[in-house]
Amino acid sequence: MQWELLDREVLYQGFFRFERYHLRHQKYAGGWSGVYTREMFERGHAVAALPYDPKRDAVVMLEQFRPGALDAPGGPWLREFPAGMVEPGEDLEDVVRREMMEEAGLVPKRLEFITRFWVSPGGTTESLHLYYAEVDSEGVGGLHGLDHEDEDIRVTVVPREEVIAMMRDGLICSATPLVLAQWLALNADRLRQG
Repeated sequence: MQWELLDREVLYQGFFRFERYHLRHQKYAGGWSGVYTREMFERGHAVAALPYDPKRDAVVMLEQFRPGALDAPGGPWLREFPAGMVEPGEDLEDVVRREMMEEAGLVPKRLEFITRFWVSPGGTTESLHLYYAEVDSEGVGGLHGLDHEDEDIRVTVVPREEVIAMMRDGLICSATPLVLAQWLALNADRLRQG
């Protein structure tokens, strides 16, 4: 199957970029689609990490304000894990380490790649690379984030079973932390065995 991107217009350039694509692609039944347009949110690519302490069976969680969740039932302070944008040419694991230090004061002992997924490929080019980060959670917590990025992040250590309950009860309501919490539910036994 083939596709063609015939034109690309920048509609807005600010902190993010918004573009209009003119494209066409081969169809399953044969032949080509007509030329059509789609507006795309050019967010870039990101990493996110699940900081888990297998010895304490605990997860390091972040809580921060998210303007896209103003209408969330519990308010726009969401429970999440360290994440950040990848600049062109950056090593993904270096970005994970940087974001874990900036957002939670953590240095991972070990990283394991989990998966890559596209956030909403019908309207954005953003993809996320997910990692498991083995950590020592002793003494971890407090307030973190970069002032020049207006980050205000509360860090807590939460027992794994409580994280699973939060997911089940809808208290974790952002896609990336949901995916990571589900991965932990499936892999915790293996991680705890070392």
